[in-house]
Amino acid sequence: MTDERRATGQLAEDLCALRLENLGWRLIERNWRVRSGELDLIALDGNTLVFVEVKALHSNLDRGPVLPVLAVGEKKQRRLRRLGETWIAWRGHRAGFEQVRFDVVGVRYSQGGEILDYEHIRNAF
Repeated sequence: MTDERRATGQLAEDLCALRLENLGWRLIERNWRVRSGELDLIALDGNTLVFVEVKALHSNLDRGPVLPVLAVGEKKQRRLRRLGETWIAWRGHRAGFEQVRFDVVGVRYSQGGEILDYEHIRNAF
């Protein structure tokens, strides 16, 4: 992954985290990693534990999906579910949740770095 791509992803995660906190969500962890992958954001929305996958792209790219959220296909969804199960097994007893949900957030930037779209799909899969 290039430094520019990593920076774009980090900006999108920062934006998403700020918006979730402004909605009253409680962020539990960011960028939780194990050998098999990473969970971008883990938060509580009331009594619901939410694993949030954040995808970002620049509008000038001529490859990949038109919308960032479309980058989370079946294979990625399976991986995120396994990672979520792993996180719950390791740390879930401290989170105090009643339900679990997977959300996807897509952020699309202009070539100049301005936010063009912000899409949050709750219970995406």
